[in-house]
Amino acid sequence: MSRITLAFGCFFKMLFAGSLPAKAAAFLPEGAQPKSLAPAPAAPAPAPEVKQEVKQAAPAPAADAKAKKSAANHHRDGSLALLALLQREGRLVDFLQEDIESFDDADIGAAVRDIHRGCRRVLNDHLKLEAVMPGAEEDKVNVPVGFDPSEVRLLGDVKGEPPFKGILRHHGWRVTESSLPKLTGDVDRNILAPAQVEVQ
Repeated sequence: MSRITLAFGCFFKMLFAGSLPAKAAAFLPEGAQPKSLAPAPAAPAPAPEVKQEVKQAAPAPAADAKAKKSAANHHRDGSLALLALLQREGRLVDFLQEDIESFDDADIGAAVRDIHRGCRRVLNDHLKLEAVMPGAEEDKVNVPVGFDPSEVRLLGDVKGEPPFKGILRHHGWRVTESSLPKLTGDVDRNILAPAQVEVQ
C-alpha cells in the first residue's frame, strides 16, 4: 500500500470512524497506541426548521383574534348607532336617564307618547320584526321536542322532558331584516347625542 493511499485511508477512517486503520499502527512510534476518537455527533434533527415553521404559522391565531376583535367592535358600534337613532328620534336616553318619581302620571303619559312615536319610527324604518312564537298572550301553546332555548324560555316549575304544554306569556321578537345606516370610521360612536349650544 502506497503512503498516499494509506494517508487517504487514515484521513477518511478518522473522519468517519474516529480510529486509525490497523495498517497505520505500524507507522506509530514504539509503545504508542492509536487513540480512538469519539464518533462524530449525528446531525441534529431539523428541529430549528420545525420551530421556524411554527413561528411562521403563529401569526394565524393573532390574525383570527384581530378579526374577532374587529367584528366585536363592529357589532358594538352598530348597537351604539341604533341607540343614537332612538335618542335622536325619540329622546329615549333622555327619558331613561330622567328621574320620573316626582312627576305625575299625566305628565309622564304625555311625554311617553312622543318617545313612543319617535322610537317606533326608528324600528319601522330600520328593522323588520316578527313574533318568535305566533299567538296572543294567555293562549295555550305546545313546546315541541328539540326546541331552541334561545327562542323559547320556560317559566314556572319545569320538570321532565319536552314536549311541554303551557301558557304563552310573551310571544318574543325576532329580527328578520335590518337596514341600519352604514358605519364610517371617522365617527365616534360613543357620542350618542352631541351637546347643543345656542349661540347668543
